[in-house]
Amino acid sequence: MAGCHLRLWRYGRGRLRPVLGAGDAPAPRVDVDENGVVTPAEPGRWLARVSDTGGYWYEIVDAESDPAEAAETLAPLLASLLDRERDTLRLAKQLASRYEEIELLYTISETLGRTIRLEEAARTILTEVSDVVGARRASIFVHDEDGAILRPVAALGKDVDLLHDLSVDDPKSITTRVFRTGAAVEHDPREPHEPNPAVHGDRGYRGSAFLSVPIVYPTADGEKRPIGVINLTDRIGTDAFSGGERRLVNAVASQIGAAIENARLVERDLVRQRVTQELELAHGLQMKLLPSPDILGPGVDLAARCVPARSVGGDFYDFMRLPKGRMGVMLGDVSSHGFSAALIMALVLSAAGIHAEEVSSPDAMLRRLLESVAQELAETEMHLSLFYGVLDPEAGRLRYANAGHPHAFCVRADGTAERLGATSPPLGFTEADTLKAVQTSWTNGEDLLLLFSDGIVDARNEAGEMLGEARVLEVVAEHRAETSGEIIDAVLAEAAAFEAQATDDRTILALRI
Repeated sequence: MAGCHLRLWRYGRGRLRPVLGAGDAPAPRVDVDENGVVTPAEPGRWLARVSDTGGYWYEIVDAESDPAEAAETLAPLLASLLDRERDTLRLAKQLASRYEEIELLYTISETLGRTIRLEEAARTILTEVSDVVGARRASIFVHDEDGAILRPVAALGKDVDLLHDLSVDDPKSITTRVFRTGAAVEHDPREPHEPNPAVHGDRGYRGSAFLSVPIVYPTADGEKRPIGVINLTDRIGTDAFSGGERRLVNAVASQIGAAIENARLVERDLVRQRVTQELELAHGLQMKLLPSPDILGPGVDLAARCVPARSVGGDFYDFMRLPKGRMGVMLGDVSSHGFSAALIMALVLSAAGIHAEEVSSPDAMLRRLLESVAQELAETEMHLSLFYGVLDPEAGRLRYANAGHPHAFCVRADGTAERLGATSPPLGFTEADTLKAVQTSWTNGEDLLLLFSDGIVDARNEAGEMLGEARVLEVVAEHRAETSGEIIDAVLAEAAAFEAQATDDRTILALRI
């Protein structure tokens, strides 16, 4: 294209190394000044840096004309190609990290849904976490409130019976320090200026790196209470835990705490009390997976609420900021109840957060989402109704894909409700190629996006009459001039007056810009 041959080099450790097209050619010599500035040292070779690409250089040889003219053509092309390759690698790394987190959440959710002993739950979790981060040795200590001690309940690489109880006030123990402070402690031996935080330097381990993270339990009021500590060491490969591994263990600490706390409750309570606690715990975890409306930032009047029923359900909602000022809004309902429905809900939320960033159209997102959860839906014999819309305020349109969710509306300024009807059957009843998207107009400051679950319309009074969709829309029209929060409060109050004790989750979302 440019009438020349091209060689690509990358600078590192004081010299240029071949990347592409170098063959047996010797690497060009370079000079490095005291400020680290690299300059070519062979006048006879035409060498230039590829701008803003982290140390890449290109060499033009056998040019049919002036190499500088060829460079004008090649330089921007090389920079663009290298940028794309770097973006692809970064995205692949992020996706791999997210999928590891989803798999861990899946295992921990399964542990949460089984009635097993504390030691068995801790052992299962410890094995999964250690496999992900590559730790040969690991342990979990759980707080015994009655004795003010940390009790070892699981270990890898060492018999748990050889570990001793630790006093919470022990000043020399890393484990007890992590529990008291609620902050992780780690050591990376590759950092010579970072002192080893362990009081006893020789711990008898093959590796020096270690990571100790508090295990926390999210209480009903949102506070995180430490209930134990997970310790990881003797890492396979490089003797250091990566930043991604540290973030992953910290990210799942609440889920680990929930599973361990659940197992401990099972040991303490009678069967009936145990089942009640499991349901409350699981539903509390579900509520904590739902996002805060604040993430969409100022200028957005958004409110969403999920009022839990007695049993664990599969209602959920999500919203996210998208490029070019757009925003994604989702509300869905997993069929049936129980821990299987809660697990599907957690998997959908995790996968949707990834796929919404990958594709711009709602139908493409639902197709990828279906690929992620199809196996779980088939194995549990469940299905999922789901509305996902992408709102573009600047373009004045709402584009959406509706997989069988019956209660989705755009309420106009005069109070009339335009139904955003199903564009395909629910996920689990349909194939990917049937998922379609349509669009409708959107007027900022006037239109209201309204989504709700059947737990609201199915509310029944003492006479057995249903509240119904028509009455819900009447309440919305009556409160049309109020904020989104006031609108959904009015709807939920109407449902509660109709049926005081909900038999199904009541979930509703209202959005106005």
